[in-house]
Amino acid sequence: MEDELFSVAEVAARLKISADTVTRLFENEPGVIDLGAPETLHKRRYRVLRIPTSVLNRTLQKRTIK
Repeated sequence: MEDELFSVAEVAARLKISADTVTRLFENEPGVIDLGAPETLHKRRYRVLRIPTSVLNRTLQKRTIK
């Protein structure tokens, strides 16, 4: 079964939070695909995250109030 991939903007709109918050939440989650370029001596880091449905659901379950 193939997971659907969401961009940071799509997840932010779905959860009604900012794109910066989504990036902070998912940047170190296993399974998130980082398509950006690393930081070099003269260039800032460029980050493009793709978040699979399974990672989104897993992270939301961890962060819900029980």
